[in-house]
Amino acid sequence: MAKDTTKTAAGAAGSEQKPNAAATGSGPAFNIVGQYTRDLSFEVPGAPQSITGLSKMPGYNVGINVQVKKQTDEQYAVELSLNAKAEMDGTLLYNVELVYGGIFRVRNIAENQLPPLLMIECPRMLFPFARQVIASVTQSGGVPPLFLEPVDFVALYQQNLANMAKNSTAAGGAQPEKTS
Repeated sequence: MAKDTTKTAAGAAGSEQKPNAAATGSGPAFNIVGQYTRDLSFEVPGAPQSITGLSKMPGYNVGINVQVKKQTDEQYAVELSLNAKAEMDGTLLYNVELVYGGIFRVRNIAENQLPPLLMIECPRMLFPFARQVIASVTQSGGVPPLFLEPVDFVALYQQNLANMAKNSTAAGGAQPEKTS
């Protein structure tokens, strides 16, 4: 058996390599620990009559919400709540509700960078899986699969920030006018 005698350039020169920050645990780190379905509901109130002979595409109303719950100093549960209703001529054809989540480990991330990471990047990672669950459940329920359109989580985050600012201003009462 031959002995491996290869060395890195730094090792050959005799200098010692310093471990990078990620390897030592001092640098920023972000990863997903696991994913789960916390709640799933699918109902077709008028089945089978409501789904037979559909002559046109139903109208859809889709709602999405993102919640973050701190689990430990380094772990956060991020949950997507998706609700999709299909209606035709004022009649509910079906309703699907899903709460799909993930546990994310976050280390050495600046406090001001946590909200966008947790409210934009984490949902962006979870959404394709939640979308697949919705498509599979609707198809298994006897209706055409519902493929949700991609979600702009940046716009959703900015909209939530604007709503929070608006609500905090409204809750604080009228602001004094500035005079020049």
